[in-house]
Amino acid sequence: MKTLSSDSHARRAVPFDLVQCHDENVQPGREPRTDILPTKAAGHNQVENHVDLQSERKLPGGVYLTWEDLWVTVPNRKEKGSRPILQGLTGFAEPGRVLAIMGPSGSGKSTLLDALAGRLRSCTRQGGRITVNGRRQRCLSHGLSAYVTQDDALMTTLTVREAVYFSAQLQLPDSMPTSDKREWAEATIREMGLQDAMDTRIGGWGNKGLSGGQKRRVTICIEILTHPKLLFLDEPTSGLDSAASYHVMSRIVGLARRNARTVIASIHQPSSEVFDLFQNLCLLSSGRTVYFGPTSTAEQFFAANGLPCPSLGSPSEHYLRTINQDFDSDIEQGGPEISAKDAIDILVKAFESSQYSEEVRRRVSDINNQTERISERKGGQASFVTQSLVLMRRSFVNMFRDWGYYRLRFLIYIGLGLCIGSLFHDIGLTYGSIQARGSMLLFVSAFLTFMSIGGFPSFVEDMKIFRRERLNGHYGVGAFIIGNSLSSMPFLMFISIIPGAIAYYLVGLQRSFEHFAYFALLLFACMMLVESLMMTVASIVPDYLMGIITGAGIQGIMILSGGFFRLPNDLPTPFWRYPMYYISFHKYANQGFYKNEFLGLTFPGEPAGGVGSSTISGENVLRSFWEMEMGYSKWVDLGILLGMVVFYRLIFFVVVKTKEKKK
Repeated sequence: MKTLSSDSHARRAVPFDLVQCHDENVQPGREPRTDILPTKAAGHNQVENHVDLQSERKLPGGVYLTWEDLWVTVPNRKEKGSRPILQGLTGFAEPGRVLAIMGPSGSGKSTLLDALAGRLRSCTRQGGRITVNGRRQRCLSHGLSAYVTQDDALMTTLTVREAVYFSAQLQLPDSMPTSDKREWAEATIREMGLQDAMDTRIGGWGNKGLSGGQKRRVTICIEILTHPKLLFLDEPTSGLDSAASYHVMSRIVGLARRNARTVIASIHQPSSEVFDLFQNLCLLSSGRTVYFGPTSTAEQFFAANGLPCPSLGSPSEHYLRTINQDFDSDIEQGGPEISAKDAIDILVKAFESSQYSEEVRRRVSDINNQTERISERKGGQASFVTQSLVLMRRSFVNMFRDWGYYRLRFLIYIGLGLCIGSLFHDIGLTYGSIQARGSMLLFVSAFLTFMSIGGFPSFVEDMKIFRRERLNGHYGVGAFIIGNSLSSMPFLMFISIIPGAIAYYLVGLQRSFEHFAYFALLLFACMMLVESLMMTVASIVPDYLMGIITGAGIQGIMILSGGFFRLPNDLPTPFWRYPMYYISFHKYANQGFYKNEFLGLTFPGEPAGGVGSSTISGENVLRSFWEMEMGYSKWVDLGILLGMVVFYRLIFFVVVKTKEKKK
């Protein structure tokens, strides 16, 4: 097998021609205003068409990213050691160009991208050196870099204009006028060719909305609002057809060319048209570098090592087929057949000893020595108060438009209110009404609040958006909690008042407005508490099916130990009485509902021998019949429930922050 030699590949300048963005694919529209772009520096719009790998002259401005001898390992429990994911990788990325990271599944593409962006999980171990403009750092600041994930986690009920504008309000500083933020958002939309879809909803299962390629471009719009100079894209063409993939990538190449952005994208299997857009190529297999250099010379490298691309064949498909050892098929290239594993070993060794590897290392050294040691640029963001208010408005719009959040639940609550009202209609003040009242109020405190877990799937979708935006530094955990809480309050209060009034007055509970107001407030607090509990569950169990099961199980245990099915004095002491009875929020919900209803009423005593006995007061019913704690008022029970709402939201905050520290 023939390998590359220094004689056959003499030292020379390797062209890195910038691919011209096809003008016919760019929709007409105004260019973004440069007078309001805070991060655009003079001279960043011009990038030279040819860069000599061994040039000793001053490097042009922009962000240069380099990595040397990069290793990433994960624990191997079976062998009680570690397993390498990336093995001694070296490379660079420079302004105005797109670096494509390619390789078969499991080759380490996403791991390399996460390592460069500082997003590796806590269970991984990283070695080597990563620098940004010659400065070694592990985490990239907001405003300097942006990361576009493979999944398009977007609020499906928002229009393109709304989604980008809300994000602009979150990411851009308060010092920028609102009109400029709106113009900035619209200019970014036009830059990605989405001006014709500005007022189209993104769409989900209930609405067709945008196409896959348009959704991907919306995601990119949101991440480039702060004009980051370093852009990471994880599988930007995943799930798209060839035409959509080409349009998305041509826009990305245009962004890199016009604004001197450094773009690094992991690509699984690009079409020939998409592959031709890339300037630099990094081929990986089993965490090792097969090739790193200009895309235009990759074919020559493979041919020089006895693995030429077939005539009229797609180079990208040829590369991936050659270095894919999952099926360990033999490769026939006009000579003796060799296995995929042997072909990979040949290419890896050839690259390590070739002039390509030497030039990459020299280029990395030149970048680290010649680029300015920039300080970590903190992108200006909106204040905490502004972020909380923007998140509240965005979440309110989403909840109002999403049928699964509160609309359908409201209709179900109306139906349940009518069922309760008709079943317990005009309950009266007989001795038998004591048990009937208790059963009706238990159903309200247990089942009506239990129904609040119905919004969990919608909340899981919100959590996906929160995780993406949080990882990219759009806002903090506290702003999300406050925004979500404030936006849900009007809907929960509306549900508490309307269906609550139907059930309350049809049954014939105490007629005074004060009693009904307390009834509605307590029902509101219970539903808020359940949503807070499910928020905590979602932070620990992100899968919506497992989360619903977990939340339902927790509530089932709390209902069981709430003091109705088994009276408090009869609860077994070791576990059910202490601590479950006092942890269960149904204890305080039942006590609040019962005190609000029974205090002030009188009932005839239990009949004995057919002769009626004396009356019994509602307070005696609470003490003797329901074994309630009467040392404090019903308002204390309401206060305890509201305190639990805050407590569960604080748990959510602690869980999220703890996970972030581990990462």
